[in-house]
Amino acid sequence: MEAVAKLKNVPMSARKMRLVVDNIRGKNVNDALYILRYSKREAATWLEKLVLSAVANWVYKLNNTENADDYNLVIKTAFVDEGTMLKRFQPAPQGRAHRIRKRTNHVTIVVANQIPLESETVSAEIVEADEK
Repeated sequence: MEAVAKLKNVPMSARKMRLVVDNIRGKNVNDALYILRYSKREAATWLEKLVLSAVANWVYKLNNTENADDYNLVIKTAFVDEGTMLKRFQPAPQGRAHRIRKRTNHVTIVVANQIPLESETVSAEIVEADEK
């Protein structure tokens, strides 16, 4: 089972956010949280909240019946897209103006369990029985 969490319009360039996302992609959720907690980059604070939100979404999908620690959650997919760009002007010498681009980004994280749920194993057994 998978759960998705998205964070939109983060006031930071996508390039800076990708540096941190690349560190946690494919890792166990607990390992990713340790990496983010001790990272010095600002993006780590945003991502730590997002990973916790994805885990909470996974638990909510199961009607709060299962504990996330028992199923070895992994960050299956994590990617960063560019968001809208605020364009501003800054005065420059000789009456000119330089453009300033204030970039934003959108982050998407998908967590999935490595240990199958009981409902998944039961449904797989039913499908196998129907095929025979």
